[in-house]
Amino acid sequence: MAILNTPHSGAASVALPTASLAWRAPAKVRALALAASMWMAVGAATSAAPAQAAETSPTAVPVRVPVLVVKQRGTAAGVSLDGAVQARRQATVAAQVGGNVLALLVKAGDRVKAGQPLARLDDRDANAGLQRTDAGVAQAEAELRNARLAAERQRELRSKGFVSQAAVDTAETQLKAAQAGLAQASGARSQAALARGFATLVAPFDGVVLATHLDAGDLASPGRPVLTLYAPGALRAVVQVPASQAAQARAARQVQVQLPDGQWVTPTAVQALPVTDPISQTVEWRLDLAAATDTLSPGQSLRVRFDDPAPDAATSTAPLTVPQAAVLRRGELDAVYVQREQRFVLRAVRLGRQQGTDRVEVLAGLKPGERIATDAVRAGLAGALPGGEP
Repeated sequence: MAILNTPHSGAASVALPTASLAWRAPAKVRALALAASMWMAVGAATSAAPAQAAETSPTAVPVRVPVLVVKQRGTAAGVSLDGAVQARRQATVAAQVGGNVLALLVKAGDRVKAGQPLARLDDRDANAGLQRTDAGVAQAEAELRNARLAAERQRELRSKGFVSQAAVDTAETQLKAAQAGLAQASGARSQAALARGFATLVAPFDGVVLATHLDAGDLASPGRPVLTLYAPGALRAVVQVPASQAAQARAARQVQVQLPDGQWVTPTAVQALPVTDPISQTVEWRLDLAAATDTLSPGQSLRVRFDDPAPDAATSTAPLTVPQAAVLRRGELDAVYVQREQRFVLRAVRLGRQQGTDRVEVLAGLKPGERIATDAVRAGLAGALPGGEP
């Protein structure tokens, strides 16, 4: 028998048949013996490798994660809802006469002055109507002259005794009818001139074009919107408050609006409509914004917060809040790393409303005085240890 030794320390030895026996053994037996010896050699080498790596690798440095003490916040939870920017002064300019749009003189985003032309409509029909009324006025004036002369002749003949008083009365009546006819024709002419003026749409006030609803060539009919404009210096935040939270919103000691850039501002005026929408069961609140917010435009989203009524409302029932970074979110699971002696233990929690921009309310899972990791990602690393106050 021959002995095969592997080059690694502690490797197993495999006994192989001698040359004389191998000569007489079948080829299949010799192949199995050779494979077994190679497998034993590779196994010994792989088992020795981790031991050598452990001897040469440096000692791992533990990760120190700051911790904080969970406390009750002095501000109780209020109502925080999403809202939108709306113009306090906004007008939809619509056509008052029918006709094709010949030219749209402005586009969305243009600033306009009061009385500035915005669009021109086809005014051929209006011009024809004005010409008809001009002819009607001329006819009424002619009839009035004729009736006046006739009345004067009848009065002169009556003074000489050639006609009866009835003839004079008839002439006077015809004169009054002619005067009324002239007044009617003049009114019709004024109406036709006004209708022709409606063919040119003008801005009702200084503002910015918010949107255009028709293009050149479209047919405008009376009442159909052509464009919308608003006054940029007068904006407000509009929020729909659920009816179940309307009383809490009305009792709020302060209302604040978070602009799209993250800045919190206080509205100059607050108005809650006295009706509840029967479909959505919400109450509309309108919060006037200061004129300094010129960067806003109607339609932008913002956040509205109704703070709790009393500044001293923080009691033992005030909610616990933790930083957003201290919460580990994995699908439907919310958890924090709680310090237990010199290590961290992952504990599930139930979260509530967001408090401000960097904290969240904890409804269950934590107690005041417990210490948690300020960074849930670092606390989850292998070897992470509590590192003191942040």
